[in-house]
Amino acid sequence: MKQLDKSTNKIWLLCYNVLIVLLALFSFGLVILAVVNVITLRHGIYRLIIFGIWICFLIDYLVRFRLAKSKKNFLISNLFDLIALIPSHPVFALFRIARIFAIIREYNLLWKLGWSGKFTNGLHRFLYDTGFIYLFSISLVILIGSSLVFASFEHTSLQEALWWAITTATTVGYGDETPQTAGGKIVASLLMLGGIGFIGLLTSTITGFFTNTDKEDEQEKTLKRLSHQVERLSKQVTNMEKLLREEKGEASPRPKKKRK
Repeated sequence: MKQLDKSTNKIWLLCYNVLIVLLALFSFGLVILAVVNVITLRHGIYRLIIFGIWICFLIDYLVRFRLAKSKKNFLISNLFDLIALIPSHPVFALFRIARIFAIIREYNLLWKLGWSGKFTNGLHRFLYDTGFIYLFSISLVILIGSSLVFASFEHTSLQEALWWAITTATTVGYGDETPQTAGGKIVASLLMLGGIGFIGLLTSTITGFFTNTDKEDEQEKTLKRLSHQVERLSKQVTNMEKLLREEKGEASPRPKKKRK
C-alpha cells in the first residue's frame, strides 16, 4: 500500500512539474511577444493571464520555501525564482527559465537523453563548484534592487534605471543617467561600493576557473603521456623477459636418459 502511495505521489509530482514548465514557457513567450510589441501586457486579457501565472509561481515558491529543510540554502539556491516574482515589470518573468532548469536537473533529463558529458560536467563545475551561480545571483539582486529604488527616487522607467545600474556597477559610467535627488545619490553610492565588489569577484572567478582548467588539461595530457610511456616500457620488459626465458631454455643441457 505504501509503495502504491509513493508511486501515486511521484505521478502527481511529475504532472505538477510538467504544468510548471508549461506555465513558465507560456509566460516566457508572452513576455517576448510584449517586448517586440506584438501584444501588450499592460491591459486586457494578456494582463490577466500573466497575473494569474504570477499567482501560480508565487504559491509554488511559498510552498517550496515552507517545505524546505534549510531556508537559507533555499533562498540562496532559488534567487532567480525570487527575482521572477518581482511584479514591477513583466520582463522579470524571463527568470522563470531557472525553474525549468531546476526541474530538468531534478529528473536528470540530460543524462537520460544522453546529453550529459564533458560539457555539462564542465558547466556544472563552473556554475556550482566555483560559486559563480551564487555570486551572479547576488549581483543580479543588487542591480535589480538598486534599479527599483533608483527608479522610485528619480521617477524614471525601470529600463533606464537598469541601464544606469549596469553602467555604474561596471564602472563604465556613460553619464546619460545621473541621480538628481538625495535618495538617488545614496543608492548610487551604495551601488558603487557593493556592486563593484561583486562584479570584481565575478571576473576573478571566471579568470580563475579557466586558468585552473588549462592547468588541469596540461596535467591530464602529461599523465596520459606518462601512462603511455609506462605501458610501452612494460611491454618492452615483458618482451625482454620472454627472450631471456627462451635463451635460458636453449642454453640449459638436455637431461640424460637413465639406463635400464
